[in-house]
Amino acid sequence: QVQLVESGGGLVQPGGSLRLSCVASGFFLRQVDIGWFRQAPGKEREGVICISTSGATTNLADSVKGRFAVSRDNDQNTVYLQMNNLNVADTAVYYCATDCTRHAYYWGQGTQVTVAS
Repeated sequence: QVQLVESGGGLVQPGGSLRLSCVASGFFLRQVDIGWFRQAPGKEREGVICISTSGATTNLADSVKGRFAVSRDNDQNTVYLQMNNLNVADTAVYYCATDCTRHAYYWGQGTQVTVAS
């Protein structure tokens, strides 16, 4: 059974950092591109960042350039999202998915990130 499970969300102050994890089961992460997405209350889900099977990364949102980074540990079948210098606008539920577009077939359940002082 294919499953993605995100973790690592929480409450952080502006300027703080968080690292999210996306653990896969039922398939090998290294075989697919993995996208991180987020959805804030009342807004559409947006792409954040993508990592390809080759390890190449692509920012999907200009607002995260220079602050967010994605990496993968194939041995752990896990993809990480490192988020630095967080601000209130980053508050959202964060999802990983088995593609870098919103048409991805498999999605995790999401993890809440709240940035507040």
